[in-house]
Amino acid sequence: MKPVLAAMAFSMLPSVTFATCPDYLDQDLRKLHSQDTVNLCEVQAGGPMLVINTASHCGYTKQFKGLEALNQKYRDRGLAVVGFASNDFRQEAKDEEKAAEVCYVNYGVTFTMIAPSHVKGDEANPVFKALASQSDEPSWNFNKYLVDADGNVVQKFGSNTSPDGDELLSAIEALLPAQ
Repeated sequence: MKPVLAAMAFSMLPSVTFATCPDYLDQDLRKLHSQDTVNLCEVQAGGPMLVINTASHCGYTKQFKGLEALNQKYRDRGLAVVGFASNDFRQEAKDEEKAAEVCYVNYGVTFTMIAPSHVKGDEANPVFKALASQSDEPSWNFNKYLVDADGNVVQKFGSNTSPDGDELLSAIEALLPAQ
């Protein structure tokens, strides 16, 4: 009977997760041009995440195409791509509908986009405050933060780093399970 009791006791234990979602990601944020919210812990789903501060009228805006390609290439392997619209560098559309059009219509973005918020300074949203505390705050639009499954910044990439650049791709591959 002891093995049966042990099996019963084991089956009543809560499930164990290998990575816990950090507090800074465990919050509901409004999606771009929507009343819907998303919890970044659910988006992350225990895997790595690429977080980007974006703007719809920046010279780097064309990176949306490459970021969507990354999303398509790696989402089934567990990478979550999340963009944060921001006007901190004065290059975001004044109208959120226009910013959404740039993302969703012009560049076909399907990854999670968060409504405009601050990404630097005292007014930065909690996600970017935490990222900056582990790295630096964004110096311009389209800074990219590669975060591991535990919420730790693995590496920050500047605006000049292309979404298909070898350094970024290698860093992503190192965090994902082998194919």
